[in-house]
Amino acid sequence: MRFLLVLLVIIILVVTFWPEQPTPTAEESFIGPQIQTLKKAEQVEDQYMEALKKTNERIERESDGG
Repeated sequence: MRFLLVLLVIIILVVTFWPEQPTPTAEESFIGPQIQTLKKAEQVEDQYMEALKKTNERIERESDGG
């Protein structure tokens, strides 16, 4: 009976002080490459929209002066 009590106390202590594993972020998990590709596509889209905005501003400047 003492053996079971000691074993139970040891199990409780081990469970209590066992270090928790940190949960990985999405970039570190198996879906990471897809997220990186998505971020690159967002950057390309942002660059395209910025270039389009600059082109529209240039066209407006040229049409006002002409």
